Amino acid sequence: MPPAKKPAVEVFTPDYWEEACKHLAKKDRVMKRLIPRFGDACLESRGDAFTTLARSIVGQQISVKAAQSVWDRFAKLPRKMAPASVLKLKVDDMRAAGLSVRKIEYLVDLALHFDSGAVHVDRWKDMSDEMIIEELVAIRGIGRWTAEMFLIFHLMRPNVLPLDDLGLINGISQNYFSGDPVSRSDAREVAVAWAPYCSVATWYIWRSLDPLPVAY
Repeated sequence: MPPAKKPAVEVFTPDYWEEACKHLAKKDRVMKRLIPRFGDACLESRGDAFTTLARSIVGQQISVKAAQSVWDRFAKLPRKMAPASVLKLKVDDMRAAGLSVRKIEYLVDLALHFDSGAVHVDRWKDMSDEMIIEELVAIRGIGRWTAEMFLIFHLMRPNVLPLDDLGLINGISQNYFSGDPVSRSDAREVAVAWAPYCSVATWYIWRSLDPLPVAY
C-alpha cells in the first residue's frame, strides 16, 4: 500500500491586501515602485497558533535548514502536534530530536500556557495587538519580536511595525536613505505614511531584500 498522504495545510491570505496596496502606492513613492515588482504574491498564514509558535521556538538562533531538520524530527514525536501531547513527551526523546535543554523548557512552557488556557486564543480576534503581545511574551522563549512576527504571519494583523526587526531597518535604510544608518525614530517617521497597513509595507520592504516570501 502506498503511504498515506499528509493532509494539505490550509493557507489563508488577507482580505485587505488589494486595498492596502492601493493605499500604500498612493501615499508612498517607494511602495509605488516596489509593489508592482512582486505581482500577486502576498502574505500567507498557515497552520495553527500552537504549531506556529512551537516552530518559532525550535528555529531560534539556528539556520533555516537546521531548524527544519530539528522540527521534522521533533514533529514525529507527539501523536498530534497539540499542547497536551507535547506535555507527555520524554525529555530524552526531545533531546534526541536535536532540541537544547532550554528550548525544551520553552516548548513545555508554551504547551502549559495553551493547555491551561492562559493564552486566550478564542478571544484574540477581539483583542488589540498589544494585549496579544502581552499574553505571548509571558511565555518563556517568546519575546516581542516573535510576538510581532506571529501577529503579522499568523493572525495577519494589518498594522504591525516590528522596529526590532533588522531586515525592516536595513530595508528602510536601502530604500529611503541610500544605505545610510537608520534609527528607530527614522523608521517610525517613514512608517507614518504606511498606516494603517504597516504589516503590508513591512512585507514589501522584506521582499526588496529577499524576493522569496517568508513562511512563518
